[in-house]
Amino acid sequence: MSTSFAPQSPAVPRALGENRSPGAGESPGKGGGRRRTRVLIGTDTYPPDVNGAAYFTARLARGLAERGADVHVLCPSASGRPHVVEQDEVVEHRLRSMPSLAHESVRLALPPGVRGHLNRLLDRLRPDAVHIQNHFLVGRMLANAAHTHGIPVVATNHFMPENLFDHMRIPEPLRPHMARLSWWDLGRVLSRVEHVTTPTPAAAGLLMNQGFARPVEPVSCGIDLVRFRPLSEGGPVRGSGSETGGGQAAERRRIRARLGIPDRRTMLFVGRLDEEKRTDELIRAVALSRGSSGSSGSASSSGSPGIQLVLAGHGAHRERWEALARAEGVADRVVFLGFVAHEDLPDVYRCADVFTIAGIAELQSIATLEAMASGLPVVAADAMALPHLVEEGRNGYLYPPGDPAALAARVGSVVSEEAVRARMGAHSRSMASRHRLEDSLKRFEQIYHDVSVGARA
Repeated sequence: MSTSFAPQSPAVPRALGENRSPGAGESPGKGGGRRRTRVLIGTDTYPPDVNGAAYFTARLARGLAERGADVHVLCPSASGRPHVVEQDEVVEHRLRSMPSLAHESVRLALPPGVRGHLNRLLDRLRPDAVHIQNHFLVGRMLANAAHTHGIPVVATNHFMPENLFDHMRIPEPLRPHMARLSWWDLGRVLSRVEHVTTPTPAAAGLLMNQGFARPVEPVSCGIDLVRFRPLSEGGPVRGSGSETGGGQAAERRRIRARLGIPDRRTMLFVGRLDEEKRTDELIRAVALSRGSSGSSGSASSSGSPGIQLVLAGHGAHRERWEALARAEGVADRVVFLGFVAHEDLPDVYRCADVFTIAGIAELQSIATLEAMASGLPVVAADAMALPHLVEEGRNGYLYPPGDPAALAARVGSVVSEEAVRARMGAHSRSMASRHRLEDSLKRFEQIYHDVSVGARA
């Protein structure tokens, strides 16, 4: 999950009953010719919410709109008040909402009156397809309404029960029972849709292992390879000078100075500081790492480089992890950046030497893809979908979850020699090129077309 979203263009308020374009089948594409695809995306979380599902959905909506689709998003209002607004060529239909007791940055849509609103909205828009991103309130209500109107539904699963346990304060003994109930409920919703996708083959296999009998297609979340690139590509980064040859180390130092990060070997994590991300393992690995806190390119007398950890993001457990860093004696080697502005995020990756991720409930990890596109080696927990992003010894290493000593050792293997680190980073970039955002957008467009044709047959 990334920590920021693209700055939005000025919002254009719209009347609640207003539709910006003619009925489906009448509106031409941007270049004339065949009509634009119209899709209504339903999600329980959307910017300004900060999480992976919200980030993916926003990129999907804006990417489809840039490619000429007529895109509408149904989601909870960030203010609580229902309204319709157009931003970045995407029409947002914001539902009345209330604060969520489970998560500080997520609001819940209020069901009363929504069904009638959805009936009117679907009658007016007549989308080629509905695409739900969650099976909670908004996704469930929209899928049910779409079925009533004969509109095909596509569903993308971002859900794992582990991502909710901490927020919902589920006691440890009850978690296995809650997980089984959650998977059953998800399967019940997904069994009624026309097409199911999830970000990786591992995530698709997980659904199958939970008893879901329908086909599930892996479609990557995708990555912007232009925005996220290594120091060696694409010209100077924000606020920098030239960057050739040995100038890359100097450029990295300049970036660190601008971001207020000490000039040391740096392992990075970008994401929420919540329980399921297991950030404590990263902090303990720093405490277990040998060597001094030398600058990039230097190693300690013991042969292992000094390591610091940079954490970009916020979350409910930040104070807990700050206390752990103090208790482990590494408070001076753990940097909490907090929320990172959109324009600074590429530089946060470029300032690091290796990306580290300890979570065991990742269905893909957009942040890991961004790190790979930025030319970083990866050390990741050997869990869920993360092994799909690591080729052992080529772009990084996996480590056994819950073993910070193994994590520290793998990080040391990556950063002890600059030539090794650079070779692994180049292979990460090559692997990331298999996940181009444009390819994912094209695939979703084809899925919308196929289910629409099937519904009319």
